[in-house]
Amino acid sequence: MPEAIVITPVKDSLDTFRLTVEAIMMADGDFEYIVFNDFSQAETKAYLDTQSKKHNFKVIHLEEITDTPSPNYKLVLQMAQELALKNKCPLVIVESDVVVNKDTLTQLFKLAKNKPNPGVVGAITIDRTGNYNFPYTFEKIKSTEVVDTSHSLSFCCTLITEDFMKEFSFKTLDSKKDWFDVFISHKSKKMGYHNYLAKGVEVLHLPHSSRPWKNLKYKNPILYYLKKVFLKRDRI
Repeated sequence: MPEAIVITPVKDSLDTFRLTVEAIMMADGDFEYIVFNDFSQAETKAYLDTQSKKHNFKVIHLEEITDTPSPNYKLVLQMAQELALKNKCPLVIVESDVVVNKDTLTQLFKLAKNKPNPGVVGAITIDRTGNYNFPYTFEKIKSTEVVDTSHSLSFCCTLITEDFMKEFSFKTLDSKKDWFDVFISHKSKKMGYHNYLAKGVEVLHLPHSSRPWKNLKYKNPILYYLKKVFLKRDRI
């Protein structure tokens, strides 16, 4: 049995995703790596098929499973949870704009085993200069502390424990929502688990490479929310 199931959902963002895959392939630990391709363009799909054979990781093309257009994060989480529970291990999500270090995964595994009653354990994100960046800009002081946090944990690079997943089925997630990190973080706390942010486990985050318009959230919030509404209508 693997020590963890590690997944990356991807929708294009090929420039950063190449970095994500290369880093995970060099990471320490006994884990099974699975990429969920959420209706990417042909170039990304071809890259995935080539690299999966070269590095021996699994690719699931969601277009072969569902007709629902991207994003299909709920489906990805459901499938990944089922695999993790089948293998009796935690689930680690590494998003396609995140670059892990060689020991990132093993540090998360260790924390999940040693910390009291963990539900969700997250690595903190940094920019290329080494400063904490989105979504952890609320952490102002650099340290190696592991924080039992009341903040929600992003799924940038995050472990969800087997115990928590045994109690909470991702099949109950709201089909009207696209992203679930905030909800699952709060659910973990509500069910009596602890959520830990590992400030000493840093990963490079190159945010929103697959959907550049999301950067408007910080530069032009009004235009960001207008684009978000119109894109949602297009999917419907």
